[in-house]
Amino acid sequence: MSLERCLIKMPEPQLYYTCLPIPIMPEKYGVELITPSAKEKLMKGLYSPQLYERKAVIHGTCVKLFTDSHEFKDMWEDNFDLMPDWIRPHARLFAVKGKRLRVRYEPASKTAIVEGCNYYGWVKSIALAIVADFLEDFMSEHRRYSVHGSFIDMHGRGVAVIGPPGSGKTTLTYGLLLDRKFNFLTDDWFFVRLADSDTLVYSSEKNSYIRADMAKSWPQYREKLKGMRMDARERAIVDVRRLVGGERIRTDSTLALTVLLTRDKKLPPLARLAPKEALAFMLKNDFCNPHQLVRSRAKMAKRREFFRDLFSRAPVWLLNTIETPQQSLDRLKKLTGQ
Repeated sequence: MSLERCLIKMPEPQLYYTCLPIPIMPEKYGVELITPSAKEKLMKGLYSPQLYERKAVIHGTCVKLFTDSHEFKDMWEDNFDLMPDWIRPHARLFAVKGKRLRVRYEPASKTAIVEGCNYYGWVKSIALAIVADFLEDFMSEHRRYSVHGSFIDMHGRGVAVIGPPGSGKTTLTYGLLLDRKFNFLTDDWFFVRLADSDTLVYSSEKNSYIRADMAKSWPQYREKLKGMRMDARERAIVDVRRLVGGERIRTDSTLALTVLLTRDKKLPPLARLAPKEALAFMLKNDFCNPHQLVRSRAKMAKRREFFRDLFSRAPVWLLNTIETPQQSLDRLKKLTGQ
């Protein structure tokens, strides 16, 4: 199958869209764009003194969480670095109970209102998506781009691993980390600055939200994962220092290699991609990111241009994870030269 055929015409932006499903969640969620006046009305109806309020810093952006869930509050505190209460927020996220799952977003004030969500993974991903939307609006050197993927560092330069949900991104990330030559930057989401001579990569979270069954692929983690406080989806916020050691945690790096993941029996296990082919893959797979709050023509054009530039700066390979995790890991390690 030629990857040239993956090139697609992007649809016209819609006020309402349905995200790609996440494997462990049977339902989908959509995002409704709302006006500032509708947002103010909703906030007045939802706000109460009983809500927990916590501010987090996400790549220099202050995001304030309002929630009636003690679990969400605790996981948020473990997940992100907290901001002092006197810092004015750049963005707001309401995550409250509701009869059904509903996500509304007001772009001007960067306010998301999530009702009826029982899964912290979406709460933290929507927070990251708000920051991504905020940073995309900058027209100066402060502009950052968002990638839904993992990044592993090797002495200041590293590999980005990007793939659709369920393609093995997290599994391969922690497989690489079994080798002490690799350092952890992020397993889910990172921000990028396209500098003149380097592609600078930044972490997004203090601690990681991982599955309890990771030890099925890598038994070496079994003892370290014991005693985790799990949520209803069998996931937990885990201090990565506990898994790999504090000396192997990085907050920034530079891009040396990009590996895209797929699961397709029609494709070879490994293939080098031209930048045009890599961009086609990303377009076909919705940028490998089910959490995009705004899909206007201008926003989609920015994302296309970013990935076009990104893929021209470093080699890109397509890794087909239809093999066993160990076989895929061995191929990935060879790409890194390790």
